[in-house]
Amino acid sequence: MEEDARYLKKKIKTGAIDVHPTLSAIVVHFEVEATILGEAGDAMLGENKQSQKTIMIKNLSVGTDLRKLSEVVVEKCNLIHPSKVPELEQLLYYLQTRKVTVNTESVEQEMERIRQATSRFDDIDEIQEKADLNELESYVDLLYDDMKTKTKGTSLILQLARNPDNLAELIENEMVLGALSRVLREDWKKSIDLCTNIVYIFFCFSSFSEFHSILLQYKIGSSCLQIIENELKRFEYWNDELAKKKKTAIDEKSEESQKAFLKSEKKFEVVIHKQEQLLRVSVYLLLNIAEDTPIEIKMTQKSIIVFLNTMLERKSLELLILVVSFLKRLSIYKENKDVMKEMNVVSKLNKMIPHQSDILVSLILRLILNLSFDKDIRTQIIKCGMLPKLVNFVKEETHRVFALCILYHVSVDDKCKGLFSYTDIVPIIIHILQENEEGQLDMELMALCVNITQNPKIAAHFAQNLRLLLRQSLKNRDSLMLKMVRNILSHEVQEKKVVLSSINEIVSIVKDCPHEEQITVELLGVLAELNLPEIDFRQLVTEYNLVPWISRNLAPANKVADDVVLEIVRFVGNVVRDEDCAQLFANAGLPNTLIELITAKQEDDEIVLQILYVFYQMIFHKCTRELLIKQSQAPAYLIDLMHDKNTEVRRMCDTTLDIISEYDEDWATKIQYEKFKWHNSQWLEMVTQGNDPEVDSYDDDYLPREMMLSGDSTADLLYQHEQDGYRDQPYADYPYDGDHRDYGGYPGEDGYHPGDHIHHPGLHTRVEAGEYAAQYQDQEEDYDYYQQHYNQGGNRMISPDEEAVYGAQHSKQGAPPIAQEPRNAGYMTNLDSFSRTLENWHLRS
Repeated sequence: MEEDARYLKKKIKTGAIDVHPTLSAIVVHFEVEATILGEAGDAMLGENKQSQKTIMIKNLSVGTDLRKLSEVVVEKCNLIHPSKVPELEQLLYYLQTRKVTVNTESVEQEMERIRQATSRFDDIDEIQEKADLNELESYVDLLYDDMKTKTKGTSLILQLARNPDNLAELIENEMVLGALSRVLREDWKKSIDLCTNIVYIFFCFSSFSEFHSILLQYKIGSSCLQIIENELKRFEYWNDELAKKKKTAIDEKSEESQKAFLKSEKKFEVVIHKQEQLLRVSVYLLLNIAEDTPIEIKMTQKSIIVFLNTMLERKSLELLILVVSFLKRLSIYKENKDVMKEMNVVSKLNKMIPHQSDILVSLILRLILNLSFDKDIRTQIIKCGMLPKLVNFVKEETHRVFALCILYHVSVDDKCKGLFSYTDIVPIIIHILQENEEGQLDMELMALCVNITQNPKIAAHFAQNLRLLLRQSLKNRDSLMLKMVRNILSHEVQEKKVVLSSINEIVSIVKDCPHEEQITVELLGVLAELNLPEIDFRQLVTEYNLVPWISRNLAPANKVADDVVLEIVRFVGNVVRDEDCAQLFANAGLPNTLIELITAKQEDDEIVLQILYVFYQMIFHKCTRELLIKQSQAPAYLIDLMHDKNTEVRRMCDTTLDIISEYDEDWATKIQYEKFKWHNSQWLEMVTQGNDPEVDSYDDDYLPREMMLSGDSTADLLYQHEQDGYRDQPYADYPYDGDHRDYGGYPGEDGYHPGDHIHHPGLHTRVEAGEYAAQYQDQEEDYDYYQQHYNQGGNRMISPDEEAVYGAQHSKQGAPPIAQEPRNAGYMTNLDSFSRTLENWHLRS
């Protein structure tokens, strides 16, 4: 054939073009067709081979001209036809918009570096004889001899297995695999060299997924787990023995004991070195076959995580890289994560960093990132003192992104935010910001800044550079940095005045750039936090004609985004603190606009609360108080929201209504009436339905102040009345109607008796003991007085002391003692009649 073959003809067919799954690169698939032609030009031998080429795309940023870049790629790569330029441009656009982790290695790069770092078994005892595939049967025969001969045979087979070209033929030879698996099961405890050689042979097969089924058939994974468990027990035993010899040498202080200890220590180091080789190749084999999820689950059931956790204490870099890689793979499942949490893996990882190996540090950070989604593990990170180390990794570009992600997870917990003030995070972040004034910052970095600036101490540190942050955020239109500035301004920092120099620019951007919603939201938030007396808000509002703009954006018909609406309302709440501005907005009909808005957004508690705050601020000004009370329906809406489910909404309503009651008697009467009407309807519902949890659990804000009694877990309705007028009591302001029916009376023989009062236990079970003691001491005294009660009518409440005296007196006379009934039993003899009485109440202030 060599004489007939004249030349070789090669033809390349271009296939599909795709993006690399992890790298910033384009992958070009092509097929090479090689044909050997004879003397007559006819094809004598042909072969087709599929291949691919990876084209790295460097410096791909937001501003890159994709059309020109695609043309350059086509010009330099002859595998891509010029007609593919549009398709290539689309792929480059996908790469440009895809979230790619900066300064991190891809999975392929990582595994390749792990292979390079862990596949150096040059120190394994190898014989000088060169193995030949044709002598494979003779090598198998050696496996049936003594231990030394078996070790020689496995070493020769290992030479063949380390060449990938021989694996296909070896895997088809069942005799070889059967003999190797048999020797491994029977003799792995007898020789560590023999065991290492056999496991390494199977490791070579495990590097290819198509051979995994063969390894499972011979139960190689189970054998490796058994080997690892035994070797870890051996290490523990050897370590204890060495410690005993060391103690003996120290105690005896003799030369012989010192020599014995040094000899044992040297032997221990040699044995440990060989053991780590075996552990390394065993772990790597298990890591390869763990690609199959069912196999990985079986490994976890056989305590692989416990073994890996124990091996974290070893010193071998290659072994640690494999162990951490394996833990990282297992950590993506919740069950495995919980096991690692129980074993406190984080504390061992903390001892391993910082490390001179960037590969190991990168893997550790990735593992911690997977674990840090758990709140308890974040607590372990704090307790073991890892936080300052993670902050220091932010300085290094190689590990910055992963460190920032972990720190972001830690900063989610409010209790942990303050701990950042004891680290160097602020100067490190400021240095990064100064180096990247023109470029876009990492989202992870800005997300961390947004979280930690919610803490007053850290916000005060950042406030020293507030001018830099504000200038850079406005220049780059960075919404996250603006959110960070907004958080800083939400605290009482002295540097707030720095914003005054940029306030005109801020207002201009807010008004003239409505399409940039995120920027508008954050800038409005910045303006809402500027509660400085130096700002003339009236001049600002008038100069930029903000009143029509605000009214237009708050109108429900315009359907402005809820986030923008919320920040506008917050800004108005800040502005109307100034009396002139409040009058300006009131004259423009803002209260009616807000009422329309509160109707449209009634499901959004935050917007409702901020609108109520605007009303609260406007009530304080005399010029807007009358307009708000007399010419708008704001009080009616406040009354309607007085019993909202949201605690803050109820509190704001009660506070504002209290102020309205002080200035307007008509509204005061209505407010009192509505409060009592609501309270009594709740009480009737409780009486009708029994002990309803929803009724029992409502907050104290539902009750008027007159109904709260100190130091007791119940609310008592006590209303004092005398026929000749009102007594000077806390509850004497509420009249009865013409038929002399008064709340607190009971149906007696001659009608309702207004002087007798009813105690309703269990109506309000969540009043904390002593919460109102200082403020309502008088009511408590009244309560003690009414417990003794009057001696009017047939039904009366008797004190425990009276009951004891009464029982003692009548028991001697043979009279029956007082019936042991609940204190309310028998008082409500006619619930329907009593309900009609409640409906006829007329209350005044």
